Amino acid sequence: MRSFLLILFICMPQSAITENEPIRRFEFNYRFLAGEFPSHKAVDIYIPMPVVNGSQRIMSTQFRSSFAGKEGVESTHGNRYFHIRRPANLNGPIDAEFTWVVERKMLTDDPQALSEKDRQRYLAPNNLVPVGHKILDTIRTEIHSSRADQSAIATARAIYDWVVENIEYKKIGGGWGNGDTFWVSNQRMGNCTDFHALFISLARSEGIPARFEIGFRIPLSMAGGSINNYHCWAQFYLPERGWVPVDAAEAAQHPELKEMRYGYLPADRIHFSTGRDIVLSPAGEYQALNFFIYPYVEVGGVPWKVNLKTEFSYRAFN
Repeated sequence: MRSFLLILFICMPQSAITENEPIRRFEFNYRFLAGEFPSHKAVDIYIPMPVVNGSQRIMSTQFRSSFAGKEGVESTHGNRYFHIRRPANLNGPIDAEFTWVVERKMLTDDPQALSEKDRQRYLAPNNLVPVGHKILDTIRTEIHSSRADQSAIATARAIYDWVVENIEYKKIGGGWGNGDTFWVSNQRMGNCTDFHALFISLARSEGIPARFEIGFRIPLSMAGGSINNYHCWAQFYLPERGWVPVDAAEAAQHPELKEMRYGYLPADRIHFSTGRDIVLSPAGEYQALNFFIYPYVEVGGVPWKVNLKTEFSYRAFN
């Protein structure tokens, strides 16, 4: 079995890339290896594909796989995916690799119109992201007392400030990393999924549409290397500004960036999917994905929990 490629970090001069870089280009590599599955059942694997929008373009795609597949789009958020199928009564590992050349811009206010369908979607609760629940009452009271006025724009800023100042970026014990508003409201800590679950719950509870986005961080200070973990952020909608991006988790980790992570995100990330409770197949109607960044597997048409061997890396061109 062929081993994974070894990608070495290469340092770039700090002056080479800055947060104000208007357009950034890089190559992103997404690889996974799925081992043994029951040979008498079909295996389906769904891989997220990078988003294509005004802030992110895919310049080229290279793909190889030990089994055939095809591209698809899920119907709720429009997330793209690649579906690989190993037919029943075949054996052997499923080894696949994507390499995309990406053009990424800094993310600022997006004035696109919000449809009524999307308004309702991004005001509604998700399985782990409640709206208007009593667990949020105390936090909302504190936010109401600290906001400049009762406008949506002042409320959104007060929500961001409260989350950044009161939630600790910490990954210890169990429970963190699921994007569970109930958990983070009690524990007051977590990773980026937890920060933005709470932010979205609070925004939606105040009648402000908000959505979850996930991908990987592409460091500005490195020319290339491996990536160990996903990263996520959020956007909320104001009629006077459109979609406004925030990264409350990074602001909590780096207080000096607090103002810079409200309404502006640098081109230090790649966006793979939007939303929570994602459905990719008929089986997903009964067991939706919490979020979609790693390969999703079904065996015999049934969701299959398995830890695939994955590797993510990048190489910056500027």
